[in-house]
Amino acid sequence: MSQSDTAASTRFSLLPGSITRFFLLLIIVLLVTMGVMVQSAVNAWLKDKSYQVVDITHAIHKRVDAWRYVTWQMYDNIAATTTPSNGEGLQETRLKQDVYYLEKPRRKTEALIFGSHDGSTLEMTQRISTYLDTLWGAESVPWSMYYLNGQDNSLILVSTLPLKDLASGFKESAIGNIVDSRRAEMLQQANALDERESFSSLRRLAWQNGHYFTLRTTFNQPGHLATVVAFDLPINDLIPPGMALDSFRLEPETAPAAARSNDKETTDSVSISFNDSKIEISSALNTTGMRLIWQVPFGTLLLDTLQNILLPLLLNIGLLALALFGYSTFRHQPGRSTEVATSSAATNELRVLRAINEEIVSLLPLGLLVHDQEANRTIISNKIADHLLPHLNLQNITSMAEQHQGVIQATINNELYEIRLFRSQTASRTQIFIIRDQDREVLVNKKLKQAQRLYEKNQHGRALFMQNIGSALRDPVNELAASAAALSGPEAQKLVSQAELLVRIIEEIQLANVLENDTWKSDTDLFSVQALIDDVVPEVLPTIRRKGLQLLINNHLSANDERHGDRSALRRILLLLIQYAVTTTQIGKITLEVDQDESSPDRLTFRILDTGEGVTLSEIDNLHFPYINETQGDRYGKANPLTFWLCDQLARKLGGHLSIKARDTLGTRYTVHVKMAPHGQHRETEERLLDDVSVMVDVTSSEIRHIVRRQLEHWGATCLTPDERFLNQEYDLFLTDNPSNLTASGLLLSDDEPGVRKIGPGQLCVNFNMSNAMQQAILALIEEQLAQEAISDLSPGGNENAELHASGYYALFVDTVPDDVKRLYTEAATSDFAALAQTAHRLKGVFAMLNLVPGKQLCETLEHLIHEKDAPGIEKYISDIDAYVKSLL
Repeated sequence: MSQSDTAASTRFSLLPGSITRFFLLLIIVLLVTMGVMVQSAVNAWLKDKSYQVVDITHAIHKRVDAWRYVTWQMYDNIAATTTPSNGEGLQETRLKQDVYYLEKPRRKTEALIFGSHDGSTLEMTQRISTYLDTLWGAESVPWSMYYLNGQDNSLILVSTLPLKDLASGFKESAIGNIVDSRRAEMLQQANALDERESFSSLRRLAWQNGHYFTLRTTFNQPGHLATVVAFDLPINDLIPPGMALDSFRLEPETAPAAARSNDKETTDSVSISFNDSKIEISSALNTTGMRLIWQVPFGTLLLDTLQNILLPLLLNIGLLALALFGYSTFRHQPGRSTEVATSSAATNELRVLRAINEEIVSLLPLGLLVHDQEANRTIISNKIADHLLPHLNLQNITSMAEQHQGVIQATINNELYEIRLFRSQTASRTQIFIIRDQDREVLVNKKLKQAQRLYEKNQHGRALFMQNIGSALRDPVNELAASAAALSGPEAQKLVSQAELLVRIIEEIQLANVLENDTWKSDTDLFSVQALIDDVVPEVLPTIRRKGLQLLINNHLSANDERHGDRSALRRILLLLIQYAVTTTQIGKITLEVDQDESSPDRLTFRILDTGEGVTLSEIDNLHFPYINETQGDRYGKANPLTFWLCDQLARKLGGHLSIKARDTLGTRYTVHVKMAPHGQHRETEERLLDDVSVMVDVTSSEIRHIVRRQLEHWGATCLTPDERFLNQEYDLFLTDNPSNLTASGLLLSDDEPGVRKIGPGQLCVNFNMSNAMQQAILALIEEQLAQEAISDLSPGGNENAELHASGYYALFVDTVPDDVKRLYTEAATSDFAALAQTAHRLKGVFAMLNLVPGKQLCETLEHLIHEKDAPGIEKYISDIDAYVKSLL
């Protein structure tokens, strides 16, 4: 590049800096100009207003001087004249007590006299009013004069206002208040010995919107009270239109007496002061000792100033905006901003990298030393290296390390260190030393190995301790349980239950120890899930009945479903979880649901749901760490803290897991997933236990009805309900959960029965949760019905038929009884219980007359059912009577 190109590029690079400085100077000039403009406008406004205030004070001063002269003229010439006059034409009107109105032909002014007076006072009032008529004849603002007569202490009021109208309600009107205040002021003025003249502050006449001040002059008379003359001097006509009257005040002069001057030619003085958020402009009234003050808000000043300089100010603001735009444009050029940003970013990045480098070096657990061999100086080092550096000869270490592949061992202060040498690839003469404390590493490794061995020893010792203590406690507890079982009485029974509890706890502790040591072995065999449930229910039934709970078993598997798996492990899981649910449930029910997963036929899901208060989160933690938290309990004892962990471990051994979900006051859901392969598919054409058997299921609870119907349908039975049954439809078995409905042969369903119990002829009570008990009861009922039918076919039917033929009423029986039986069906269909009772009673009489005892008993039972209005029982017994009559015919 040539020298000219370099100079041009230099000028080009300097040009943006000069332009930005020019724009910066222009911005400063514009700001100064704007400030000077605003200041000049404010000063001009204040000067103009000051001139107006001075003009107003001049006008007020002239008015005060003029009425001073009028006051003296009135006292010396008008009021004090002694020229006799004919007072016959003077009249006065009494408006109120001590208030008199002067009647006169000219009505420019009106006059009132207050207080007792004589004719001379009346004549003086006439002269004063006539004189003021002349002075105020051309005035449009209200004027008033008060004359406190020292001769008789009366008060004369002369005003351009309509005094007669205003004084009609004197004490209650505003004019009365004004007169009272004026009298008080004038009396105070008369008593002031050193004050001949005084002024009031600015006042406002409300109904005329007039602003005025009062000039009071005192005249002393020898031997009489002082006479005071007061004039209300208005200022409305002296104020320019742009200045509000309410913003003016008239106050006494606060300057010292020595500074005052009564010379009329004194130079005008104006003072401007700032009072809070307002501006006060004041000017003195010469020869009065008063000062006129005009008060205006700052907002008025700002608004008037902006109106005066709006256009120049807008122009200045526009130029300022252009200057700011130019300054920002040339200051932030793309090239320059990129260079500045790049350099700033690089500097920040280098600063951050250096800080990170120093932090890493200081935190290294090894000694680090970076040495410059040419300059013989240390570039980087940490505390470990600084501690060892005085004891190291780096040149000898370098020569020895190069002979031994860069690694040597050195002893410093009887401590063994390993030093590794690395040459920098960036700077050829720079060497990097890594120093490692060999003794400390060896010591740390020894401690770690010792701690591991101690941990393994503790684990093995704890496992042996649990195994040995379980074995040691098992035999004494078994003997204690056997001894307790041999005793009798309630206390012995309690001792037996506690001993059995101890035996179960010892067995569970031994099982937990086996599971934790991973020495547990599965015992796989083929079993039925329903048979397993039938084995679990009798064990948990006593505790459920003791607490008054309800147990529902809802097995969705088929009746002949068989699985390959560990039956004892699954039995223990269900038993432990149901016992835990019973302990944490105070009222309600416990439901066990069994399902096969849709995703895989070899996976089973067992759900145990209770209606208790719900287990707490701390109890659920026992799923991972047994006995870590307290468990809930009832009056019979606490729940087993080992249950959750034991069930989860057994479920995992069976290829599944345990999950627990609880909600406060709503209960807990325990879900157990296990993996058990099915034995095989059974053919649907295989003959089932209750094929071609119809069963009437009269169950109130929908859950129990669902469980019973599913079991019966799995066995091949046809289930009917009272709502589904057709008229005269027959059935083979009758099942109900209501004892009052079991009036004939049938099964009474219960959830707290330990098995099958006979409660009457042809009547059994059975636990519907136990499949084997249900089968046993149904088969026993069928066998009993078949035996009764065989007996009735052999003996009673033939004998009764023979007796009926021998009685001679056979023809009458054939004509009447079948019709009555049909009538029973018809009346039952229409629910006409009254007619139905009469028909049943008539049939009972027929059977009694013919000595047919079975028919009579059937009719008596039917009458009882009609009285109870039991529709299902009525239909059943009508069908039995019909069958009995047919057997006789």
